[in-house]
Amino acid sequence: MVTEIKPKKSFSINWGTSIVIAFALFMTFILSFVYKVQSNAKYDNELVVEEYYKKDAHFGDDMTRMQNAQDLVEKPTITQLAEGISITYPSNFIPQKLHGKVSLYRPSNKKLDFEVPISLSSSTLLIPKTSLVDGRWDINMEWQYDGKLYLTKEVIYCK
Repeated sequence: MVTEIKPKKSFSINWGTSIVIAFALFMTFILSFVYKVQSNAKYDNELVVEEYYKKDAHFGDDMTRMQNAQDLVEKPTITQLAEGISITYPSNFIPQKLHGKVSLYRPSNKKLDFEVPISLSSSTLLIPKTSLVDGRWDINMEWQYDGKLYLTKEVIYCK
């Protein structure tokens, strides 16, 4: 008596089904990642500048004010001291005639941004260390002297 050996049925997936499964798993991963980032407050998705388009409309004016600052023989200087950040304006400017503001932006946290009005009795403005957190700060100095507008932008790293 001869017994016939029947092959076992094996489970197999063709390549088309494999591709569909791989795409489905990849899409699930991406969608779960997007959901996690959007719903978790730890990942803050805030704009660097509120009203971006309104600010962009004044770009030409900003370029003119930056060129005015570049044309100065003696430019403002930013120095990091133990007491904080010192901004020294040109010595040929009369401090009482110089008006404007210094804006400090923290790219990593909008809540730390602040502005300091320029009100001088000497040619130096000191921003105290207690107001600053270690890390990167973008500084925009907007000031006016004798009717001429100036803008200087610098990046500093506080320690």
